[in-house]
Amino acid sequence: MRKIPVTEAVGMALCHDITRIIPGREKGRAFQRGHVITPADIPKLQDLGKEHVYVWESKPDLVHEDEAALRLARHAAGPGLNWDEPNQGRVNLRATYNGLLKVQTNRLNKLNNLDGVIMATLHNNRVVVEGQSVAGTRVIPLAVQRNILEEAENFCSQPGPLVSVKPFQPLWVGIVTTGGEVYAGRIKDGFGSIVRQKISHFGARVVGQVIVPDDPDLISLEIRRLISEGAELVLVTGGMSVDPDDVTPSGIRGTGADVVFYGAPVLPGAMLMLAYLGNVPICGLPGCVMFHKTTVFDLILPRIFAGERLNRSDIVALGHGGLCEECEVCRYPACSFGKASDT
Repeated sequence: MRKIPVTEAVGMALCHDITRIIPGREKGRAFQRGHVITPADIPKLQDLGKEHVYVWESKPDLVHEDEAALRLARHAAGPGLNWDEPNQGRVNLRATYNGLLKVQTNRLNKLNNLDGVIMATLHNNRVVVEGQSVAGTRVIPLAVQRNILEEAENFCSQPGPLVSVKPFQPLWVGIVTTGGEVYAGRIKDGFGSIVRQKISHFGARVVGQVIVPDDPDLISLEIRRLISEGAELVLVTGGMSVDPDDVTPSGIRGTGADVVFYGAPVLPGAMLMLAYLGNVPICGLPGCVMFHKTTVFDLILPRIFAGERLNRSDIVALGHGGLCEECEVCRYPACSFGKASDT
């Protein structure tokens, strides 16, 4: 690059975008890279505080910021992502379908530890929608050393992509509602409609819903029956507390399923149970799911529908960031709830 006084730059092409900022109103591109400076541009550039501009002089050991950002984006992007054209040296990655964002955070940290190279992402395991910007990358100088860029590219793509989106699978879901008061018709089931609404966002199809009394053997029997009829996920509602009449955890264990955990370090939602009968997840849902807009259920459900098999360490990690602030206006997932940095 060569630094040229603005007054001597007529006829020369800018080698980078020039930004205009109007405090409190806007920030945008005033001049685009490659623009050939005219006499009329000189006062406009001076109004932007530019007394000098850079013009590009190619060197084999340097890579221009736009090319570098594009290369980083292309190497980092896995399935479910595409990228924008450079704007003011920055390239955004966008989701091409609804799904679960996956970020390899250890490698992201290594990339951001390199001089002059950055990438910022949304949180790992965040639900994202088609067209949403999920990451942005750029280099800090107007040109970056080629060897640094190549090292960054390696972090982006080895092993596997740095950022990707897992599509949701339209699982068949069975619902078992427990409770003698519901079974006897003394009160109306309040869980079913809420659960159906939550799983509908992932394209779920309901095999069926059955209401059973507080009998662990009947609970086990109905869980196994729903699985035999094709359920790929079973949700069991009610009876998850430590009261003597709450026997749902015993009913889940009675199926022979492997229990991953009972008691998650998340509030609200501590009484959640997760087990697997073969490859079929069984979730015992705490009562808070019926009363709180966002709970532990909302943290694990996207991962199940993305085809992930959760283990105990996954749940343990939810404790960091697992306290919902119960804001008056819920902004989840655009908040800190469930966003442990190392998951």
